[in-house]
Amino acid sequence: MSLYRWSSMLVAVGLLAVSSSASPALAADEATKEEPLVGANESTAEFNRELLTVEQQVDSLKERVFRSKATLQLLKEIVIEGSSSGARATIWHVNKLSGAFRLESVQYLLDGQSKFSKADPSGSLDQSREFKIHDGAVPPGNHNLSVDLKIRPTGAGVFTYARDYEINVRSTYAFAAELGKSCTVRAVVSDRGGVVNSFEERAKVDFELKCERITDAK
Repeated sequence: MSLYRWSSMLVAVGLLAVSSSASPALAADEATKEEPLVGANESTAEFNRELLTVEQQVDSLKERVFRSKATLQLLKEIVIEGSSSGARATIWHVNKLSGAFRLESVQYLLDGQSKFSKADPSGSLDQSREFKIHDGAVPPGNHNLSVDLKIRPTGAGVFTYARDYEINVRSTYAFAAELGKSCTVRAVVSDRGGVVNSFEERAKVDFELKCERITDAK
């Protein structure tokens, strides 16, 4: 066999050996490249599943909050404010004070809750001789109306010294609002008049009550 043929055979064997040894390394390298890609796909899928779960939980929470708000509103209407078939109360402030007095402060409480409060020493409260304090549904049953007034004598004529007096008038009134009825309470502020009573004793509050069926009141 010639030297040329031996050389060709040796080169072929060498190339085969190199090819055989390089194939596993190349395959391992390709596998290494594919592993991060597969892992990234799995991580993305897991993230999407978790995100979907969170969105479902948020939607469920929103629905529960909406139902709770609706329930609270219903309870408020039934327990606190009453309902259209419950009871109603209308409260009026009526000022019948004579020119000898000036109303400087007014406060009304219904069952301990403030319904009207205003203070104005300039006398603007005397400009409205009658106005509504409250008009709305109330729970059927007993109720308490409290009136707190500050009144000052105008000190007309020889009674100029009376301008230094500040008269505090406090009065309470209990009434019952029956189921299916509307009650109107008028708090009438007036003075007794006469020279026998002192300025502190002359101011007073009288209450007038009228109740009728809600269907008749409309």
